[in-house]
Amino acid sequence: MINRFEKIQLAHGSGGLLMQELIRELLLKKLYNPFLSELRDSALVNFKKERLAFTTDSFVVSPIFFKGGDIGKLAVCGTINDLVVEAALPCYLSLSLIIEEGFSFLDLERIVNSIAFYAKKNKVYVVTGDLKVVEKGACDKIFINTSGIGRVIKEGLSIREIKPQDKIILTGTIGEHGLSILSGRKNTPLDFGIRSDCSALTDLLLPLLKKNLKIRFMRDPTRGGLATTLNEIASELNYCIMVEEESIPIKNKVKVACELLGIDPLYLGNEGKAVLVVEKKDASGVLKILKKHPLGKDASIIGEVINQKGKNVLLKTLSRGIRILEPLRQDPLPRIC
Repeated sequence: MINRFEKIQLAHGSGGLLMQELIRELLLKKLYNPFLSELRDSALVNFKKERLAFTTDSFVVSPIFFKGGDIGKLAVCGTINDLVVEAALPCYLSLSLIIEEGFSFLDLERIVNSIAFYAKKNKVYVVTGDLKVVEKGACDKIFINTSGIGRVIKEGLSIREIKPQDKIILTGTIGEHGLSILSGRKNTPLDFGIRSDCSALTDLLLPLLKKNLKIRFMRDPTRGGLATTLNEIASELNYCIMVEEESIPIKNKVKVACELLGIDPLYLGNEGKAVLVVEKKDASGVLKILKKHPLGKDASIIGEVINQKGKNVLLKTLSRGIRILEPLRQDPLPRIC
């Protein structure tokens, strides 16, 4: 329970237990409405005869430039992905910049060029925005807020549709984004040469929705990583999720770096991956399609929803033991997005 006399911690923004508690016990209680109560990546709303997805996100990543991207690319791709996992075709973005006094104009131009490039590449328009400059020290270089609107192309994706024996599919390897951010920080003496997976998932995921395949639910495992996303799903079910550790795709570079740093890759953020829950009979068909795309070549069926009451994520380890995969409590790597 929230202690009203405690201070906000970095972990309150981690995507883990403290953040979920803050959202449910403060924001959701004070702002409750049927749209917000769904706690989806995007709100689904009706406008005349169209079904729209509407999302918003703020980006405070540090450092602002990293291997594989920058805060501008991250803002565009991250907002697009929150629409795509709700089965929506991204159309329009807003862009709000909060800039610290003294920030380099050349760096700002580089970031805006990145925003323009990835917006054009992914066929979305930046149609409105805002610009604020604050005193030196009032923010860390630059923060970005984006909102996105997309057209829903398939109805019915929901955690409530998930059933026992449904398969869990991960679209690719995990941990690259979190380690790319960590390597770029001044207090990290090691450069692991790992590039962020930051990518827009439009071309990977939306074609799946046009096939006769039963996809129950999709979510991108960003803050808190794969473990936190699976726990978010399990917390809304009456069943447990069983995941096979040996089936989770992780690059060797990531494994080595995590062992050296004492970090569990299952809790590292990702910015170009998705978790899909798919009806058992269609799982192999979904996997086959994913593997044909460069962003899905490492996709894997990593587990399933099991007919066991509870709200736990169970991990079958490499030694064939089983342990509970706990939700994130303390953030091992804040400000990764």
